[in-house]
Amino acid sequence: MDDNGKEKLWEQYAKTKTPELREKIITEYAPLVKLVAGRLSMYLGYNVEYEDLVSYGIFGLIDAIDKFDFNKNVKFETYASLRIRGAILDQIRKMDWIPRSVRQKQRKIDAAMAKLEAENGRPATDEEIAGELDISVDELDIWNGQTKITNVVSLEDFVEQGSEIKMDASHNSQFEQPEKVVEKAELAKMLEKAIDELTEKERSVVLFYYYEDLSLKEISKVLEVSESRVSQLHTKAIQKMKKHMGAYMGLLAD
Repeated sequence: MDDNGKEKLWEQYAKTKTPELREKIITEYAPLVKLVAGRLSMYLGYNVEYEDLVSYGIFGLIDAIDKFDFNKNVKFETYASLRIRGAILDQIRKMDWIPRSVRQKQRKIDAAMAKLEAENGRPATDEEIAGELDISVDELDIWNGQTKITNVVSLEDFVEQGSEIKMDASHNSQFEQPEKVVEKAELAKMLEKAIDELTEKERSVVLFYYYEDLSLKEISKVLEVSESRVSQLHTKAIQKMKKHMGAYMGLLAD
């Protein structure tokens, strides 16, 4: 269905709210659920089945359809993507499937990075982090591969809120509570500062993946590196950004 067809479908649904039109909209946007689930599955890997992610995402799509205001100047795809992603991540948190050992490794990496940066006044290298943890660089790569699952859940939360800022700011912001406006401004500033701390390639991976919706394969072609290297850059970027995100990234606590 083209854009005009979708617009007419939404106009009809806004007037009648019939179950038949609602079902048509669900069917029309089902591929969006698969797209969002597919992007998340690249990082969640074997821990969660792709089909399960899609089923979680369908609930987010239905929620988006029920709450979407057609008269506001926001694309449904943009709004629905946030709801779908949020529904998937909410279900993953409820499952509490991240092993304690993985959480412990993540905390050790974070502590080592913070200590080395305080001592050296610059971001730590892989060799320095491995030395601080008394493990090999190869083993550190394995740790990073295991902990990237926890990282993507945390950063998706933060980016999700950042996206909500952009949407809210596009309309009706004058009706928001003052403390909410301040909170959102601080959140946006925090994210900007965190991204500034990254290397050029790390920054590119974050922007391409979370804001341009490119896949790992697409990013690898743009940066002319392997997909595994893109995955490593993503993990390192999130580890650095977590230092600037405070409570918004506090999802690893027991």
